[in-house]
Amino acid sequence: MRKVLTVGFKGLNNASRMLVEQLSSDHVLLTNSFSGLKKDIDPICPDYESVWMFGVDKSLSSSVRIETCAKKDGEKIDSVLNLDTIAKALEKEGIQTVISDKPSAYLCNEAYWYVLRKLSGRAVFIHIPTIKNVDEQFIDRVKAALDSYLANGKDA
Repeated sequence: MRKVLTVGFKGLNNASRMLVEQLSSDHVLLTNSFSGLKKDIDPICPDYESVWMFGVDKSLSSSVRIETCAKKDGEKIDSVLNLDTIAKALEKEGIQTVISDKPSAYLCNEAYWYVLRKLSGRAVFIHIPTIKNVDEQFIDRVKAALDSYLANGKDA
């Protein structure tokens, strides 16, 4: 089983693109359209241990929001990852974190739903601030949190 895939959204000034490109060479960038999302997600191999997805929320400036689930066509799919452990890893690196169980009805939710379904829940979606609030220090902190999560038994 492969370890972790990171996923963000295309766009030159998209903070999620910038983040995932620096987190790992094993990443996928999604099209910013409902029709393009599924085409981008379909080729993802389902044998990843987990997928860490990132999308931008303009209302965030100094914190991130972890989504517990996604909903589409009346079907709700929950992440099976230990989101409390992920939140603790981020907070240990100085990133304020909120866990939300209220999925949006936009592209991030749609992408998360497809990936949760494809990987039997082995994914997390983290909303991050816009590019004006994401710098090298933020990226280094997220990378350290991801590394810590992977090194310390993930669900400890």
